[in-house]
Amino acid sequence: MTSTHWGAYRVTVENDRIMDVQPFEDDPLPSSIGYSIPEAVHHRCRVTQPMIRSDWLKNGPGDAGGRRGLDAYVPVEWDRALDLLSGELRRVRDEHGNQAIFGGSYGWASAGRFHHAQSQVHRFLNCLGGYTYSVNSYSTAAAQVIVPHVLGVNFLDMMWNNTTSWPVIAENTELLIMFGGIGTKNSQVSMGGVTRHDTGRWLERCHAQGVDFVNVSPLMTDSLEQVDAEWLPVKPNTDVAFMLGLAYVLETEDLTDQSYLESHCHGFERFRPYLLGESDGIPKTPEWAEKICGIAAARTFALARKMAKSRCLICVSWSLQRGDHGEQPYWMATTLAAMLGQIGLLGGGVGFGYGAIGGIGNPVKRLSGMELPQGSNAVKRYIPVARISDMLLHPGDPFDFDGNRLTYPDIKLVYWCGGNPFHHHQDLNRLRKAWQKPDTIVVHEPWWTATAKHADIVLPAATPWERNDIGRAGSDAYLIAMHQMVSPVGESKTDYEMFSGLAERLGFLDTFTEGRDESDWLEHLYNRFRQQLGEHDLTLPSFDEFWASDYIKLPIEGPEHSVLPFASFREDPESHPLKTPSGRVQIFSDTIDGFSYQDCPGHPTWIEPTEWLGSADVKRYPLHLISPQPATRLHSQLDCGHTSREAKVRGREVAVVNPADAAARNIVNNDIIRLFNDRGSCLAAAQVSEDVMPGVVALPTGAWFDPGDDGHLERPLERHGNPNSLTLDKGTSSLGQGSSANTALVEMERFDAELPPIVAHEPPPTVAA
Repeated sequence: MTSTHWGAYRVTVENDRIMDVQPFEDDPLPSSIGYSIPEAVHHRCRVTQPMIRSDWLKNGPGDAGGRRGLDAYVPVEWDRALDLLSGELRRVRDEHGNQAIFGGSYGWASAGRFHHAQSQVHRFLNCLGGYTYSVNSYSTAAAQVIVPHVLGVNFLDMMWNNTTSWPVIAENTELLIMFGGIGTKNSQVSMGGVTRHDTGRWLERCHAQGVDFVNVSPLMTDSLEQVDAEWLPVKPNTDVAFMLGLAYVLETEDLTDQSYLESHCHGFERFRPYLLGESDGIPKTPEWAEKICGIAAARTFALARKMAKSRCLICVSWSLQRGDHGEQPYWMATTLAAMLGQIGLLGGGVGFGYGAIGGIGNPVKRLSGMELPQGSNAVKRYIPVARISDMLLHPGDPFDFDGNRLTYPDIKLVYWCGGNPFHHHQDLNRLRKAWQKPDTIVVHEPWWTATAKHADIVLPAATPWERNDIGRAGSDAYLIAMHQMVSPVGESKTDYEMFSGLAERLGFLDTFTEGRDESDWLEHLYNRFRQQLGEHDLTLPSFDEFWASDYIKLPIEGPEHSVLPFASFREDPESHPLKTPSGRVQIFSDTIDGFSYQDCPGHPTWIEPTEWLGSADVKRYPLHLISPQPATRLHSQLDCGHTSREAKVRGREVAVVNPADAAARNIVNNDIIRLFNDRGSCLAAAQVSEDVMPGVVALPTGAWFDPGDDGHLERPLERHGNPNSLTLDKGTSSLGQGSSANTALVEMERFDAELPPIVAHEPPPTVAA
């Protein structure tokens, strides 16, 4: 048995090959992503031995001058690879300081708690003396910054530990408004693993118990069909205008809970003049909102009145804050919930991220994890995670972030272990240019992804099925013994083995390993977790007993573990204040107002995105591109496997196109289309469907970046269907500096030329040393 980020599976092995996987028998709605495992593990695009980019090996470290991503690779022995890499780490550290090393990782590499790439690389680099690091995530960066200002709680902590649980919703909520929907395809996956896929069943139970659903999204499919949600198609990036229209009705029709605003909130009197148009001359009426967001004013009036008469839960997906000014919808949704006076009530208030990943809202007793200690980073330089290209292109330039004025460091070496930046970053053609600048790029990778193909030193990493580990997710009750299934493919090694070899050469082997091998660490982490559970009056068997089994199910699930967020605050805000400056919900933030950011004022505000369907740019690029998460893989993981490949058309990712937009361009179902703007172009296959509103194209993320070999470094034709060849590489605002991936205008046309070959899943050429 094994655990993955998309589920637990039983694995069949014959002759040291994975032949089949079957879902864990306790999973009510298993994900098909796992069926890609057998093919992906043994795929021809596995990195099977250490590889060095030929030009780097010949000429040494330095600006690649456009060669990264084009050069052939030289296979070398492990000792030579580790000697070269340890020498380069020593050189950069000694000549430029540890701040010249950027430690990149995105943490999704394995559901296992020991072989967790992010923990491994950060532990190693901390032993080396530290590194420049990144903060927050591509998924939720804007939310991670704005929510503490408004509600006084860490965003991730609120999402996991302080979000209304599904049983509470099912029993108490009358109206559930889903800004950005609740997509069950997204809940296939979860950080650390997801053993039972329960989100769909909870939605169905809520519907059966009378909850009314409203899906405010450009995509009808952002809501489960079985819950019969009313679909309100909203133009991308305009949800705040719609929310303001709802708030205007509440305030002008005396539906606002004024007593709650006075006792539990701060600054409504500063927001109200803006809402009513007293401060800027523009009342935020439903008619005003309709011109921006496209939702009829009459529907806004009706919904606002229903909200005021119902126990109403306002949900906001992660996707809304991945757009220009992405802080605003989270702030405005909280303001709406406060105006209704329902924050802290059973089944009311506001919640973030339901359905974004599996496990949010599950009634589970939350326990601390089983993390590998990372140590302490002596370097204090950092960047917001989505500002990598800016950092590499503009070392020494200042930038703003959450009230701080910071400076981009001069990075000489990028060390990436876990994650695929040539998937999740925006404007990949710009990243490709930025990626040429450092002296050296190092990647640990099982497969020849675009990130590996743009690296100087590529070390072959073993997959989770080629090593031993422990699966433990905080969102369910299972502890899984992840036994090694097959031998490492080729000369692959675990990250721990690679870092141990480097640590030995650099003189800190004992510090890094603490004298433990893989099995010692697994037993150590397990026993530490076992001790922690004893503090909760929970017992675990010995490690040997656990390891001899497939899994343990802890007694930590059930409605008794349901969460009602902010209940004590609602009951007595004086005795249980929020951790905000006022102790109240910050509808107006004096702190943010004091930053004097033009792109993020002191209260929630409608600010026109850089690109949207109401801008002048629609004359050239009349379609708004959104890039939702895929249904057939986790981000870009296992894109070379069966489930992902079979869902494509002629090898290309599928873009959902409205019939009116398709007909205007003579496009029919399954045509290959070219999507393009000033940042780039890509090919995709058209799926003509009413599921997407007119003016919007939905192209899921995760097709491995496959730029054409026409030598055009700036804007080559991307052949595979990766939307990030088109997306905008701009921070959400000076406050959050998050990803603006869902802010992108494009045009499309039918592609009638001969289709270029796709080489995303092919290894690069190799040459002899």
